[in-house]
Amino acid sequence: MDAFFLKIIPLIAAFFFGWFIKKVKLMKADDAGIILRLVLSATLPALSLLSILKVELKPELLYLPFTAMAVVFIIYGIAWWVGNAMKLPKTTFGSFLVGCMIMNTGFSLPFFMAKFGVEGFARASLFDIGNSFLIFTFIYYNAVKYGDNCKFCKFDWMKFVKLPPLWGLLIGFTIRAFNWQVPEMGINFLNLVGQPTIPLIMIALGLIFEPRLKRPGAVFTAIFIRMGLGLFFGWLLTYLLGITGMTRTIIIASSSTPIGFNTLIFANLENMDREFAASMVSYSILIALGYLPLVIWLFS
Repeated sequence: MDAFFLKIIPLIAAFFFGWFIKKVKLMKADDAGIILRLVLSATLPALSLLSILKVELKPELLYLPFTAMAVVFIIYGIAWWVGNAMKLPKTTFGSFLVGCMIMNTGFSLPFFMAKFGVEGFARASLFDIGNSFLIFTFIYYNAVKYGDNCKFCKFDWMKFVKLPPLWGLLIGFTIRAFNWQVPEMGINFLNLVGQPTIPLIMIALGLIFEPRLKRPGAVFTAIFIRMGLGLFFGWLLTYLLGITGMTRTIIIASSSTPIGFNTLIFANLENMDREFAASMVSYSILIALGYLPLVIWLFS
């Protein structure tokens, strides 16, 4: 068996372990939010900083956040047209549109780490800058627009600026720009704090997984747009821009990631169709357990 697939078996096992401990009531789905906040606030920034300190910086990396934004806008146009053609109710249409746009890049990080190590992780983190920026601006605007809470809504555009992983990347780039040396104790600390990131993400996704299915036709249409067309347009952008190697693989695979869990957060926050959002997120994650490793392997 390919060494890459041997590395991802424990990742898939961690996902089902999270689902199992929810089923035996040792933890519940709401606990995933706590785990993911810990990842976002502590372990992921440490790992992002460490990866930038170790990665070889190249001009081609500047493409990464902008390709993420391009994919989101292309998918938005397609999802808006398809959702209207399906005549979905307003709140279901909102969940459909938001779900198609949000790339679950956090899901892909463990697989990139398994395949490419810290350099792949660093490049995937740069891609996620563009994705995260649109999540907390343009995508959030659409969640508010199609939710039932619009008259009470207030935009917080500073959410993106406050993202801890972004600050981890910025600090890492600053250290590299000035050629500062990080003491060994600091590197060891970042290793210690960052190491739990990968298993925690997979366990949290297992806790979130919910096999109930609402509007299956619309759910699998959204999954096809997010993962199938996302892959195609990720590949097309790398072809048009002449991007090759590891960066090409990361753009294509990141563009084909499952529907992000922020879809659930926005559905709850803005009173969109929560059950439909949960179905999209859950089934796209289940499909991606086999689909995403295959995409990474095929395009490497």
